[in-house]
Amino acid sequence: MTRKFARAALGIVMVATTTAPAFAQAREGARYDMSRAPWSRPGYRLEGAGVPILFPELRDTPRGRAFVMPNFDANGDGRINRQEADDANREFARIAGPRRDRFDWDAYGRDPRGYRGDRGGTTVVETTTTWDRGAMRDYHFRQTPRGATLTLQEDVLFRTDSDVLRPGAIEKLRPLARYLRGNPGVRVSIDGFTDSRGTDAHNQDLSERRAASVRQAFDDMDVVRARFSVVGHGESQPVATNATPAGMRLNRRVEVTLLGQRADSFAR
Repeated sequence: MTRKFARAALGIVMVATTTAPAFAQAREGARYDMSRAPWSRPGYRLEGAGVPILFPELRDTPRGRAFVMPNFDANGDGRINRQEADDANREFARIAGPRRDRFDWDAYGRDPRGYRGDRGGTTVVETTTTWDRGAMRDYHFRQTPRGATLTLQEDVLFRTDSDVLRPGAIEKLRPLARYLRGNPGVRVSIDGFTDSRGTDAHNQDLSERRAASVRQAFDDMDVVRARFSVVGHGESQPVATNATPAGMRLNRRVEVTLLGQRADSFAR
């Protein structure tokens, strides 16, 4: 059953169902009207199992908390569960763009419907093309037949069985995004892999979604998405045994290959 909650203090009317996640509403054109002064008041408290996984910009600021509670407490219980936190993170990332730490709350409050932090809005979008050789060396590229390949383990990028990037994953990918912006001729392959737990169909789907999430992160950092090929391999190409937890951890990974590039060019 659809219920409507009038949020007079915030000028928000939220239409929620018990089955559809909050961020799905935004994809259908919803906006978060924070133009009225009370929305930034410090009275919102965050409680629930999802609070630790919220972005710091949402968890640790009065305006972030006011963004989360009225819009993403979908079941109205006054607590934020893990799914609601994922929804809030995803929607804030969509609105704020690649530099969440520079999100202009005041500009968003003046005109939330016109604010597009991810495409030329008032947020400062990073377009730096100077890349850090030391940071690239720290990726420890290895040479493969297709080019220079780096491996990112699941626990660096995702929570178990999820395709939602951890908050720290963007920072891990940022030096590589800078390199790619500075070298626009380099094309990239992103390949997702899982361990053998679960069905073949589930693992294939998860590997595809994870690879696509990494490509989306680069797209959000202004690397043209047409430069990427994205493939999910499911459990079909293990690099270790699936009989031990350590082996399964190694198999849950995303590999990023700079096609035609030499790994040793980043080792110097």
